[in-house]
Amino acid sequence: MLNPLTPVPFRSPGTDGTGRSGYPPAPEPLPVPVLDNHTHLDFRSGELSVGVKDALDAAAAVGVQGAVQVGCDLESSRFTVQAVDLDARLLGAVALHPNDAPDYALRGELDGALAEIEALAAHPRIRAIGETGLDFFRTEGEGLAHQRYSFRRHIDIAKRLGLTLQIHDRDAHDDVVQVLREEGAPERVVFHCFSGDEELARTCNTEGWYMSFAGTVTFKNASNLRAALAIAEPTRILVETDAPFLTPHPHRGRPNASYMIPYTVRAMADVTGSDLSALCAEIAENSVRAYGSWT
Repeated sequence: MLNPLTPVPFRSPGTDGTGRSGYPPAPEPLPVPVLDNHTHLDFRSGELSVGVKDALDAAAAVGVQGAVQVGCDLESSRFTVQAVDLDARLLGAVALHPNDAPDYALRGELDGALAEIEALAAHPRIRAIGETGLDFFRTEGEGLAHQRYSFRRHIDIAKRLGLTLQIHDRDAHDDVVQVLREEGAPERVVFHCFSGDEELARTCNTEGWYMSFAGTVTFKNASNLRAALAIAEPTRILVETDAPFLTPHPHRGRPNASYMIPYTVRAMADVTGSDLSALCAEIAENSVRAYGSWT
């Protein structure tokens, strides 16, 4: 993983020198700045990598003024604490990903890892516990019990520390909602990379949970996401990259980064019939309500 104290040049556009596709060209800047509420600056995409400052500078140039760096295991959560100290344009989230929780459990390390997550979350620029939740796509059998245990523990940590909960939900909508209701949801809940349909969007509207839309909303086969977005309460809408994954159309399949957000926001404005500037302002305000001020 990338050391945040040793920046690597940001390559855009072009290739990384090995013939692989590089980062796509920058889009037209947004008229009002927004925030990327879920990115992984420590992940490499093949041979491509990017330093924290370079990534945030590129994003700022197109109207993405900051981001939430998200941990998904102990290593990336430790990185997150380093990164938020490195650049004031970052806030952080720390957690054990639901697909990693069973591995920690099988090694007898889950409770110890959760204790370290709670300790890392005490940093004042760590504003969320996440990404945590349930994933029925990649985990099955007894691993699901470990996922549920870990999810409930993360909910408890978020509530006791007064932090936002960032949820990873893959093929598990009903079960995620059930656990949240059984445990009592934290004051602020974000469905990262919202993957539900209109039914889940209505539930989020009712419960006051945030729906964060990624580049997937621009995909041709994502009519369910666009239908959900169309009925989502405007005060509950966020935007993210999940970089380096889920690059929006027309650059799907190439590495993603926070500077790609304008493609997604413009698609969201088309779906909702919103004025682009008004939607950007709404997203920015929602992001601050969800995580607190970046400054």
